[in-house]
Amino acid sequence: MDTTAAHRPTAPVVAALTRALGSEVVFTDPQLLDQTAQDRSSHRWEPALAVVRPRNTDEVAAAMRICAEHTVPVVPRGAGTGLEGGANTTAASVSVDLSTMDQIIEIAADDMYARVQAGVMKSALNTALAPHDLHFPVGPGVDASLGGMAATSASGTTAVSHGTLKENTIGLTAVLADGSVITTGSTTKKTSAGYDLTHLLVGSEGTLGIITEVTVTLHPVPAATMMGIWSLPSLGEAADLVVASMRSALRLGRVELLDEATVEALASYSGYRAPVADTLMVEFTGHGPDVAAQYAQFSALAQKFDAVEFASSGDPAESAVLWQARHDALPAALALVPGSAAIPTDVCVPISQLPQSIVQTQADVRASGLVAPIVGHVGDGNFHVAIVVPPQDDDAAARAEQLASRLVDRALAMGGTCTGEHGVGTGKVDALAKEHASALGAMRAIKSALDPQGIMNPSKVLSVQ
Repeated sequence: MDTTAAHRPTAPVVAALTRALGSEVVFTDPQLLDQTAQDRSSHRWEPALAVVRPRNTDEVAAAMRICAEHTVPVVPRGAGTGLEGGANTTAASVSVDLSTMDQIIEIAADDMYARVQAGVMKSALNTALAPHDLHFPVGPGVDASLGGMAATSASGTTAVSHGTLKENTIGLTAVLADGSVITTGSTTKKTSAGYDLTHLLVGSEGTLGIITEVTVTLHPVPAATMMGIWSLPSLGEAADLVVASMRSALRLGRVELLDEATVEALASYSGYRAPVADTLMVEFTGHGPDVAAQYAQFSALAQKFDAVEFASSGDPAESAVLWQARHDALPAALALVPGSAAIPTDVCVPISQLPQSIVQTQADVRASGLVAPIVGHVGDGNFHVAIVVPPQDDDAAARAEQLASRLVDRALAMGGTCTGEHGVGTGKVDALAKEHASALGAMRAIKSALDPQGIMNPSKVLSVQ
């Protein structure tokens, strides 16, 4: 059956949504349905029945009530930067695109929090915070929405020092499956009142409710920054240096791993000039003398692992240029094979297991015959493998899926997790079941209680079978 929007009659739910919210909020344009049907993953998708672009919580609630009345699945969407299919729609669903909810509601500079609508982009929030000498450094290198980041408990290069969205989200407004609206959390520094619904919803990927407002912790802009790029003889020694740095109580602001394959890809993609070697990028922030002392201590430790400094800078603008290499890692990997698709996956292991896990993964990549550069937020034990699949190559695609599965199994055997920050989406539902087998019953009970019809982002995160 042809499921493209151009050949579908108007569904009753679409007619009801349009009557209630108007054609300026509800869209059925086929091009828009295609554009909002998927994230950056390669997981399956179909255009939805309609896209709802609400402007406030009340409109989200109205849309949710109508979809509940028609028992129609709802797929929330932020900026579409996810990597596991969490925002991918099906032909029977309605997409709720929160990108139009882009208002910064409150900046409480003295209490160091901000309250924003879910569609506010991280870059926009930081622009608004600059006059207050505050910033929100948490989240991925790619620009993303605060609601989407909260929904996936996203993190990135600063997680080693600032944590993930889970540690930095103190309150939410959310619309539940029946259209009811709840507000969770507190702007106080601590509370022991009631169930922690905030952090139940953070990381739930839209399967328990639609996050419409987020209250996040803010951080002072550091007075000084020092970053450096270091080449090492092997991935194992790079990981060992990170473990040694953590055990030496060095206050790493960021520490990122790029394997030799990534550095070589960057040289072709952007003219990156570092030696083609396994590489660490490190950063220290704080007050000037303390930052200099921390970097000097790291330098002395690095030499014990035969690390060689390629570049360093204390100038924020220069550092941003150097850091761009880390953010270009995925497009650089894709550029290695023209027309290719990527299976970008991540795991996280205890720091003590990091060297062994990375070395074994590198050996597995070589044995697979695939192109799969490795990068990672190694101060957290979290690393990524971008498995590059040539176009129309079913054999390579099968080997890629097997490689990704072995990566997860290896991490779980080491006491790790199937995903440190990408989330589960559709791509890691089976992996989550392996990881949390004893807790699946409790998770399903929560899902059933909050979403008895099973319409909140179905088939994502948790299999209900």
